Amino acid sequence: MKRASQFMVDKASVRGGYVWSYLPDMSRRWGEMEAYPTMVWVQPPGTGTMGHLFLDAYHATRDEYYYRAAEKAAAALIAGQQPAGGWHYFIDFGGKASIAKWYATIGKNAWRLEEFQHFWDNATFDDAGTSEAMQFLLRLYAEKRDARYLPALHKSIDFVLKSQYPNGGWPQRYPATKFPYIDHGKPDYTSFITFNDDVAGENIRFLIQVWQVLGDKRVLGAIDRAMDIYVRTQQPAPQAGWGLQYTLDLKPTGARTYEPTAIVTHTTYANIEQLLAFYRLTGDPKFLKRVPEALDWLDSVKSPPELNKDGKTYPTFLEIGTNRPLYVHRRGSNVVNGEYYVDDNPQNTLGHYSSFRHLDVPKLRRAYDALKAMQPGEVAKDSPVKSTVRRPLDRYYLAEMGAGSDRNADLSANTPDALVGSLNSSGWWPTQIRMTSNRYTRDGSKTPTPGDYSTTRVGDATDTSPYLDPKPVVGISTGTYIAHMETLIAALADAK
Repeated sequence: MKRASQFMVDKASVRGGYVWSYLPDMSRRWGEMEAYPTMVWVQPPGTGTMGHLFLDAYHATRDEYYYRAAEKAAAALIAGQQPAGGWHYFIDFGGKASIAKWYATIGKNAWRLEEFQHFWDNATFDDAGTSEAMQFLLRLYAEKRDARYLPALHKSIDFVLKSQYPNGGWPQRYPATKFPYIDHGKPDYTSFITFNDDVAGENIRFLIQVWQVLGDKRVLGAIDRAMDIYVRTQQPAPQAGWGLQYTLDLKPTGARTYEPTAIVTHTTYANIEQLLAFYRLTGDPKFLKRVPEALDWLDSVKSPPELNKDGKTYPTFLEIGTNRPLYVHRRGSNVVNGEYYVDDNPQNTLGHYSSFRHLDVPKLRRAYDALKAMQPGEVAKDSPVKSTVRRPLDRYYLAEMGAGSDRNADLSANTPDALVGSLNSSGWWPTQIRMTSNRYTRDGSKTPTPGDYSTTRVGDATDTSPYLDPKPVVGISTGTYIAHMETLIAALADAK
């Protein structure tokens, strides 16, 4: 554990921060997209995830080395904290000129990654980057009550409270952009109330932790409003689900050009899970009241057997008012000449954003039935929201880390002995770098390059979007390091 950590801290990190993967000679590196050597990634599994890992290792070993490593990760995050208090997907220590160059080249030409094509110059709640950074800073402060972390922590708490709309929802990005941003004929989706990628759920989690550790009473009203927005945005039966995003007058709306205005099955599933969690926190029956309607709607839109895709039995998008499945396609070869479109043809849909979902609806029904059978007072008796006593945070955070958007992380189970044996002499676990990208050489052409790019992750040679390498090289994966370290940490914890 120490040798692997020393490599990551001394060789892989930049001012205490990390990206997702590296070539062994450090000549190329990636977060969700290719990164400059001056960049670190905030989006998990990035710098905040590494900070959590170091605190997990500190708890398992009591070795101050890991606490100092966590402090270095915190310093990187604090240095990149936005003036409003949140974070962008990444931090570039090269400064504004470096960021501008990256967006004018790599970011601009990432066909499928529309969130990276423009620099909004504000903070994002997308993909839990801001949320994880905030939770890590809170956890680090709670460890030793070091007052040095209070300014950044209070700044992040204020950010969550200020960015919340009066109705309880949060936008994807905040503060609002300084210019009227229009893309592909659509308005700026980042100001809409967002459920996608669990924006509201992650912010609620952070605010509950703030209440547990700091007892800041301001967060209680924000938590209540945030939980209530789930109830208010559920659509009427028989289409009793949710969309990815909502306008401020609570109407479902689309987001990126491959996310049409629709009722969305995986968002509905996630929001049902949240309602069950809110009931456990509060015992308030309003959170269970319309869950059966949502479950019935999911059952009603299940795909016929001939459309099942690798166990995915539900269409992703359903047209509002008709329940007609909406399938997303693309044509062209790059960000300049390419476009996304929607029709009713289930063939040749996107490879990078599935038009089909695997949802375990019977599991949700069982969870609902179990909660319904309990007394409300019994359900919420240990709720941190209702307690006035300060509570410690979880001792370990990352025991079941997922890969998120990172396709390089090797999360396969390994025995501690095998992991000790597979750590190489340089101090890293060799991992196939399955996700690569075209180097930026020029902007895309207005004339499509011949070929079929309808289902590929990447377009022509000018597309900088990451794609699965048919001949992956071996390199260094931050996600692999985290997953293997957690296996070793669990072994230490089990031995005690």
